[in-house]
Amino acid sequence: MVLRLVLGAVYTAMAVGQLASLTGMPAIVGAYGLVHGVAAAVLVVLLIAGELVCGVWFLTRPRSTAITPVWVYTAVSLAWSGLAVQAYARGLPVDNCGCFGNYLTQRLSWFVLLQDALTLVYAAVLVHTARAASARESAGEAEVGRGVPVP
Repeated sequence: MVLRLVLGAVYTAMAVGQLASLTGMPAIVGAYGLVHGVAAAVLVVLLIAGELVCGVWFLTRPRSTAITPVWVYTAVSLAWSGLAVQAYARGLPVDNCGCFGNYLTQRLSWFVLLQDALTLVYAAVLVHTARAASARESAGEAEVGRGVPVP
């Protein structure tokens, strides 16, 4: 539950910072060298929407066993990590990683890659936990359906 609250706060803050920097976000994402123009704007909207969905969900329902916000978090984490890894590997100078829009800026470096790796580790933990909870719920429903009392 604590992990969900922390991630919810971070991803909600990211979305708020990016929304406050909305006009500059396509250029920030464009610096990663994969998308530009309309494609960058669409990616920005998808990233912000994903961050808001999982961030608010984790904050308001930290005990939820729903897998949807976990997959949204995982997709957003994969997108940011993918952008960062490929730009770093290509040696592109990204002055602002864009995580919080124009706020709390940091240039793309090994430290940003480490942060992205941690988000992916957290995603794996969340997916595992959500799947385990779903399996327990399914087993409980099967037991109830057969008339067996569930503790």
